[in-house]
Amino acid sequence: MTGSATSPGILRLPLFLLIWGIAALAMWVPATHAVILNDHPTSRSFFYSGIVGLMLVTLIGLSLSNRVPRYGMLGQLLSLLATFAILPLFLAIPTYDALQNTSYLNAYFDMVSAITTTGADIFADPNRLPASLHLWRAQVGWMGGLLMWIAASAVLAPLSLGGFEVTARGEPGRGTTTPAHMQQGDPRRRLVMVTQALVPIYVGLTLALWVLLMMTGEKSLTGLSHAMSVMATSGISAVGGVENATSGLGGEMVMFLFMFFALSRLTFSTDTATSGHVRLDKDPEFRIGLILVIGVPLLLFLRHWLAAYEVSTTENLPQALHSFWGAVFTVMSFLTTTGFESAEWVAAQQWSGLGTPGLILLGLALVGGGVATTAGGVKLLRVYALYLNGLREMERLVHPSSVSGEGAGNKRLQKDGAFVAWVFFMLFALTLALISTSLAALGSDFDQALVLAIATLSTTGPLIEVAGETQITLALLKPSAKLVLCLAMVLGRLETLAIIALLTPNLWRN
Repeated sequence: MTGSATSPGILRLPLFLLIWGIAALAMWVPATHAVILNDHPTSRSFFYSGIVGLMLVTLIGLSLSNRVPRYGMLGQLLSLLATFAILPLFLAIPTYDALQNTSYLNAYFDMVSAITTTGADIFADPNRLPASLHLWRAQVGWMGGLLMWIAASAVLAPLSLGGFEVTARGEPGRGTTTPAHMQQGDPRRRLVMVTQALVPIYVGLTLALWVLLMMTGEKSLTGLSHAMSVMATSGISAVGGVENATSGLGGEMVMFLFMFFALSRLTFSTDTATSGHVRLDKDPEFRIGLILVIGVPLLLFLRHWLAAYEVSTTENLPQALHSFWGAVFTVMSFLTTTGFESAEWVAAQQWSGLGTPGLILLGLALVGGGVATTAGGVKLLRVYALYLNGLREMERLVHPSSVSGEGAGNKRLQKDGAFVAWVFFMLFALTLALISTSLAALGSDFDQALVLAIATLSTTGPLIEVAGETQITLALLKPSAKLVLCLAMVLGRLETLAIIALLTPNLWRN
């Protein structure tokens, strides 16, 4: 009886406090790992930080015990914003205390980068960090990815945000047949049901990927960090990237397969799909993703002969296959905003003749993955809506009086989906211009400012290292520039429309 009485009492707490408490408990995982490695200073940093966090959550929870909770969708959206912007202040404490050779702002930046699944590495040298701190960074990114899985169905979908504003669900009279958890009136009840459904899937897929990576010869910690980073699309690595891993080509192939979960939510759940549209082969996001993953590497592969048209070259089939695979893996990785670079990516660059194909990677990250996944960017569904609108406008140029039918390909989109997608795209472009201008005003040149803005707004941190002609050192940026990048990462993860929704008076009145 005590357990059954305690659990509802805990669930009555505000969502942000629950997330804070889970984060405090999660600190004991790297604390235990550090004890096993006899790294007691690092273990104490995590253990004591977890205790302090639990004490604060308990005290605040007790002070709110007599308050009648009023749960609403706006409150949950505000909790998400606080999780990405305020919670890293707590998450950075063990990082700052364990390193002893970095500023608190750098530790805060690193935790914002991790929990927003951006993966921008401010600590350039992986040997600088203890093994348990590598585990903590990957774990925070993994938890941030799980939070987005849950929030997409429980918070963003009911508010028609996060890409759902262009779907048929966002239009009255369409997509009326919804899953049971979407029909519940209590937002907290919906949140609990979505969590119970998705957590086992997320954990199971991560464990499966970890085991498969170790079977290919990967070390335990590196395999776990890569498994967590692929599922969360955070791009965090304990060894500085996939190219430094020991799993080789087999490990890249395994990770490539699991990256498909970031192309479409239908790959792991149908909780946000409209009735009758749950076939993966009919999903426009999945199909566009496949076209890009196959088409872009194929163009890079064929460019070898175009560039060498007048040059005598000796064809090497193994080298050609390695270069093609390097392009396929890297394109998939940056399209899903994971940001892992294949060990064969250098061979792909040499084969195609492109010395610095940074613009290709920047474009892929801007497009992003699927709606309601852990991927960032503009999202494939919005791109698909704009594509359909472009086809319709060209049709009207030929047949001005034609009437467009709904067709089988756009039933997932609402009638004004293209207009809403265009509004989001313009907001994204304006935000990109604002962040770029701010960074330029703080001392970055144009190229660096553009790469930094795109990397943070698309939550693809590894772009900072590979997209520019010269590598950007984040630790050398001004403190004000780091704060601007933190703001950009939060905006990229939660999206501009959600921030605007928080400022809408009508939502607060309701």
